[in-house]
Amino acid sequence: MTDDTILLGHGSGGRMSHELLEKTILPALGWDESDHESKVLEDAAVMHITADSLLAAELVSEGDSRIAMTTDSFVVSPIFFPGGDIGDLAVNGTVNDLVMMGAVPLYLTLGMVIEEGLLISELEAVLSSVKTAAEAAGVSVVAGDTKVVERGKADRLFLNTAGFGVVPSGRTLSAAALRPGDVIIISGTLGDHGIAVMSKREGIAFETPVVSDTASLAGLAAQLFMSEAELRALRDPTRGGLATTLCELATSSNVGIELDELAIPVKPEVARASDLLGLDPLYIANEGKMIVVVAPEDAERAIHALQGHPLGGDAAIIGTCSDDRPGRVTLRTTIGGTRVVDMLSGEQLPRIC
Repeated sequence: MTDDTILLGHGSGGRMSHELLEKTILPALGWDESDHESKVLEDAAVMHITADSLLAAELVSEGDSRIAMTTDSFVVSPIFFPGGDIGDLAVNGTVNDLVMMGAVPLYLTLGMVIEEGLLISELEAVLSSVKTAAEAAGVSVVAGDTKVVERGKADRLFLNTAGFGVVPSGRTLSAAALRPGDVIIISGTLGDHGIAVMSKREGIAFETPVVSDTASLAGLAAQLFMSEAELRALRDPTRGGLATTLCELATSSNVGIELDELAIPVKPEVARASDLLGLDPLYIANEGKMIVVVAPEDAERAIHALQGHPLGGDAAIIGTCSDDRPGRVTLRTTIGGTRVVDMLSGEQLPRIC
């Protein structure tokens, strides 16, 4: 028995489980022993969300108290990659799903499936990333669960999250809300996350390192909402990338989407890596970018708002919606032709998030 690795006994629910919680997990997430009485471990978290507190925060108006909830699981391999790890990826991915519905994220839960043999120092590093990412996104991790499985059953560490937020009054976004004439914007460069993970997984070194774009989009979205641009939909193009996400939007709204390949921002190092690996940046996962669909008269206002935020400096208009070819996405290529963009078929990069 050793104190520096996870053992099956850590998942028994007995003394070792309590020691792992008290010595490793809770301190890493911000537990303060001096504040023990206010943080008694219960079977569920109970949060005080009153109509008065929401009204004071200008999140809802009387009679309009919508909430948003989401859940996600993260099985990325490797669990540490350039620019992030499975911990901040889990927080940011969950927060961003709430943000895409116009919600202000408030609370998260964190479930961990840990493989026997994981170094406790690695678990501490992941939990530190969870804490840092949650603080940056303005959310609290209020509940969780820990399970330990035998060697070879979980590939080191799997995380499961749930997120809870409040949708402010008058804010309605939907994949079914796109209209002909609407403008498609991407908030930044494509493919950074997928190439960063793949390069680490395959041991590929590039002259210019590629790092993951994992980040909370809450601040960027807040700036966009403040612009008062007429927004139709927000989506984060994670698995399946930009192409698959736009196909989903086109189908949901029954509009055609026309993209301009020259306008789509891709870092040169990502483009070179994609060529080397035989990948198309349109289908590579992103974890800190969002698609913005906006009314045509407000496109410039939205671009200005995005480019004024550190995460939106490379924001660009990349296409428009039309009543031609409803439900389909087409791309004007760099050589002047047009091709149909389909959903991702199969798994281009498995275990990417």
